[in-house]
Amino acid sequence: MKIQVEHIDAFSSLPNKGNPAGVVLNGDDYTEAEMLKIAATVGFNETAFVCQSEIADFQFRYFTPGHEMNLCGHGTIGAVYSLYRHNRFAAKKFTIETKAGVLPIQATVEKEQLVVTMQQTTPKFRKFNGSTALLAKGLGLTETAIDSRYPIVYGNTGIWTLVVPIKELASFQQMVPNNQQFPEILTEIPTTSIHPFCFETVHSDNDLHARHFSSPYSGTVEDPVTGTASGVLGAYYQTYVKKQTSPQTIFVEQGIEMNRDGQVVVHVTGDDQLQIAISGTAVYVDTIVINL
Repeated sequence: MKIQVEHIDAFSSLPNKGNPAGVVLNGDDYTEAEMLKIAATVGFNETAFVCQSEIADFQFRYFTPGHEMNLCGHGTIGAVYSLYRHNRFAAKKFTIETKAGVLPIQATVEKEQLVVTMQQTTPKFRKFNGSTALLAKGLGLTETAIDSRYPIVYGNTGIWTLVVPIKELASFQQMVPNNQQFPEILTEIPTTSIHPFCFETVHSDNDLHARHFSSPYSGTVEDPVTGTASGVLGAYYQTYVKKQTSPQTIFVEQGIEMNRDGQVVVHVTGDDQLQIAISGTAVYVDTIVINL
């Protein structure tokens, strides 16, 4: 059985930048086991499968090479862009069913470029009670690299990640993660990823610089440009760093150390209860044909 998987790069308008996502538009044709096998064969951090839904306009399912995810930012951007290429939706606003809930999507063309905005779930945070020294070591750093002015916390706007404040931009080039150690460091949520960030940026028009290191259960090491984790970072910024009257827009750069420079725009609204959305662009790269 030959399967067509579109390679879409999300959070960039340039091919081979941003975050590569596989997109399968006929997801209903495959079982869950087949979806996982397709994602493993493609080998991207995530492959998105577009399926029919009884409660939304589309259902999106997301698979890493190792397991299914509740939500994936770059997979969503990539799938919406693929649907747009094939004239599969007419309205600017529609909804998608995910395992994180039914989420609104907005797709608009700005300067001949499709910009996709996806709502995320209500932010949640949990305290990190583990060893800061072991955490730093797991990233290939010393404990002094961590910015103690701000808390290390687990955050969730659809999936959990650990947000780690770092003092200097230079530390990001030095990071060598030991993903296999993550579960023993992240004892509260052993299956989660780690998302270090700092306030120094490579590009002056951005607010935050980040990297994203995968859970060892994902079958990958690093995600170039992460939409859901950037949403968490936006909520973290409003909650712990610079609380101000919403709306607030935060520009996050990521992928630079992997030579896959990308940008995520995070929209923060609400004061008592934060609402998070992210925006990004995408570009078609290629169609991959695999045999299952």
